[in-house]
Amino acid sequence: MTQTSGSAQPSHAEGPTPPVAKKVPTTREHHGDVFVDNYEWLRDKESSEVVEHLKAENAYQEAVTAHQEPLREAIFQEIKGRTQETDLSVPSRKDGWWYYTRSVEGKEYGIHCRVRAANSGDPVADWTPPAVEPGVELQGEEVLLDGNAEAEGKPFFSVGGTAVTLDGNLYAYAVDNSGEERFTLRIKDLRTGELLPDVIENIFYGVAFSPDGTRIFYTVVDDSWRPYQVKSHVLGTPVSEDEVIYQEDDVAMWLGFELSSDRRYLVLSIGCSEFSETRLLRFDDYDAGLSTVISRDERILYEAEPFLLDGADGQKAETILLTHNKDAINSMVSIADPAELARPLAEQHWRTVVEHSDAVRVNGAGVTSTHLVVAVRQDTIERVQVLPLAGLGTAAQGAAVEPAFDEELYTAGVAGSDYEAPVIRIGYTSFFTPSRVYDFVLPTDALPNGELLLRKESPVLGGYTASDYVATREWATAADGTRVPLSVLRHASLKQDSTAAGLVYGYGSYEVSMDPGFGVARLSLLDRGIVMVIAHIRGGGELGRRWYDDGKKLNKKNTFTDFIAATDWLSQSGWVAPERIAAMGGSAGGLLMGAVANLAPEKYAAIVAAVPFVDALNTILDPELPLSALEWEEWGNPITDPEVYEYMKSYTPYENIRAVSYPRIAAVTSFNDTRVFYVEPAKWVQVLRSETTGTAPIVMKIEMEGGHGGASGRYVQWRERAWDYAFVADSLGAVELLPGAGLKQRSR
Repeated sequence: MTQTSGSAQPSHAEGPTPPVAKKVPTTREHHGDVFVDNYEWLRDKESSEVVEHLKAENAYQEAVTAHQEPLREAIFQEIKGRTQETDLSVPSRKDGWWYYTRSVEGKEYGIHCRVRAANSGDPVADWTPPAVEPGVELQGEEVLLDGNAEAEGKPFFSVGGTAVTLDGNLYAYAVDNSGEERFTLRIKDLRTGELLPDVIENIFYGVAFSPDGTRIFYTVVDDSWRPYQVKSHVLGTPVSEDEVIYQEDDVAMWLGFELSSDRRYLVLSIGCSEFSETRLLRFDDYDAGLSTVISRDERILYEAEPFLLDGADGQKAETILLTHNKDAINSMVSIADPAELARPLAEQHWRTVVEHSDAVRVNGAGVTSTHLVVAVRQDTIERVQVLPLAGLGTAAQGAAVEPAFDEELYTAGVAGSDYEAPVIRIGYTSFFTPSRVYDFVLPTDALPNGELLLRKESPVLGGYTASDYVATREWATAADGTRVPLSVLRHASLKQDSTAAGLVYGYGSYEVSMDPGFGVARLSLLDRGIVMVIAHIRGGGELGRRWYDDGKKLNKKNTFTDFIAATDWLSQSGWVAPERIAAMGGSAGGLLMGAVANLAPEKYAAIVAAVPFVDALNTILDPELPLSALEWEEWGNPITDPEVYEYMKSYTPYENIRAVSYPRIAAVTSFNDTRVFYVEPAKWVQVLRSETTGTAPIVMKIEMEGGHGGASGRYVQWRERAWDYAFVADSLGAVELLPGAGLKQRSR
C-alpha cells in the first residue's frame, strides 16, 4: 500500500515517529543497468506536498533532539562568550583609501567602512594601517554598506562581491537575498550617497570596474548554475545593451575573471580541474578584443598574468607569468615573452623561475611592482615565498625569502597585496592560534629577509588559553599501505586511558586541503573531552597533486577507506573508547559520510552529514542539473563511460544502503542550496530508515531559507554549529565539561 507524504511510520519503540514519503517509482536506465528510485518526486520544490513533507521532517527532528536544546544553548553561549562581538577587520589599503569592516554586538552582519589614506613619502609608514578600535568611529569614516540595514526584512543576506573605482568615487556591491547565489548589483556614488539607476540582476560572484571607471565587469551563470559569460556594462546605458565579453559554451568548463595586478588587463580564466585557458583583454587597446595565452587544446593546467619586467637593457618588457603543470605534476613557475606564445608549444622557450619538485606543490603566483609572490605547499603546510623581480628567470635571480613562523602545524597565505605596496598582507592561523594578520615588508638591500609586522590577532574571550589544548600530527596506515596524515586535537587535561569520545572529520575532494585553522566552536567539543581527528585523506590536496589524483575518478574509494583507516587509528590510539566515535563531513564530505556509513556503520556511534552529496550518481547523470557537467572532471562521466557508471554505482551512498544497523545520523541541509539539492538528503534518510536493522534515530534538519552555507546571519550560524556539535556530543555521551574547562569568565 502506498503511503502519503508525512504519514507516520509504524514504530514499536516509544517516541516520535518519522515521516514516511510516499513511493512513486521512477526508473533510470544506463548502460544496461536499471535502477528504480521511489523518492525522486521529492525534487519538486514547488510542490506543496514536498514542502509539507520537509516541514514534517523538521518537526520529527525537533522532537527527537528536543532534549539536546540545553546543550545547544550552552554551546551557543560558549561561542558567543568567546567572541568579541564588537570588532573590526584590519584596514586594507587600495589606492587612496583604507577599507575595513566593523561588527557590532547584537547585529548579524558586517558594516563596510573606509577612511582616507595619507601619503607622507615613507612607503612603509604610508602602508601602515590606521589604529582603529572596536566601537570607536574614526575621524572621516565613511560607511559604504551596512549589511544590517540591507538585510532588514529579508530572509537571507550575503554579499557576493564589491568594487571601487580607481578614483574612489563609485562603489559597486552585489547582494543575494535568497541563498541561491544569484546576486543583484547596485552602484553607489560615494560623493552623494545616492544609488545610480544602473541595477543588474542575476549576476554571479565577482565584480570589477575598468581602470577609467566607465565600465563594470561581471559574471553570469547559465541554467545549470555554471558561470559562463563575462559581461561589460557601460555606466549610464541600459543593462539590455551590456556587451558579452566572452561566453564559454563547454558545459564542463568554469569561467571567472580578475584584473591583472597592475590593472592593465582583464584576465579571463576558463578551466576545469585538469586543464585550463587564459584570455587577456588590454584596457589600452580595448577594441582589439581577447587574446589567448595557451589554448586549452594543449591540455595544460595553468594560470597566466601579464606584467612588466625590467630587461637587461633597463627597459620594461611585456612578460607573461605562468604557473603551470607542463611536465610538472606539482606545478612550477615560468616566465615567457608574449612572442613565444605565438609559436607551437613544443618550440616555445619559457624561463624557469620556480622548479618542479615532487615534495612541493606550487599553488599559485602573482606579482607586485618589485617582487614575485608564490604560494606553495610542503608537508601538508601552505606557506608564502617572495623573490625579487630583478633578474627573474636568469642566472642572477635572487633567492626566495619565506616569512618564518614558530609552529609546526599552521596555515599562512597571502590575504591581499597591492601592486605598488612595499608590503604584502598575510593571514596566519593554527588550530589553537586565533587568526592573525601580518604585513610582511618585502625584502630590500637594507632588509634582506624582509620583516614580519603583526597587525592584529583576533581576540578570544572567556579566559581562552592556547596551552589548554594540544595539536599533534599523527599518521594512519591505509589498507594499501599508504600513510595518511592526521591532525589530532584534544584538551591538554585528557588522560590517555581509552575512555574518551572521538570525532573524525574529513572532506577529501577537489584537491581541497583541510588546513590548520582556529575555530571557536570546536573548543566546545574539546572542552567536553572529545578528541577530534581531522583526516587528510586522498582526494584532498595536502600532499600534492598525486594525493588528489589518487582520490578522484576511478580511485575515489581511497577517500573512503582512508577515512576508515583514520577512524581505526583513533579507536586504537589509547585516547578513546572505540564505541564512542562519531564522524562528520559536509558537501562532498557528506558523500564521504554516506559512503563510510555503508562501508563501516559499526565503527560510528553517530554521523553528521552537512549538505551531503549522497545521490551523486543521479545528479551527475543529469547534465541539466546545477554544476553536473563540471563534476565529470572530479568523478568521471557516467553518461558516456560504463566503467565510471559501474564504479560510481558501487559507492554512491543512496544506492548502497543495506540491511545493517546504522548509527544515529543527522542530515543537515538547506532548501535553497544550489550546489547540493535538499532532495539528496531527503531521499537518503527515507531509504536509510526503511533499511536499517537498528533503532538509532535518523533525522533531517532543513533550513528553509538558507543556501549551501546555511543561513546567513552570524548568530544564526552559531546556533547551527551548536546544533551539529550538540548532536555529536549527546550521541557520544560527552555533554559535561571537563573539570576546569569551558568559559573561565564572561568577558565583554
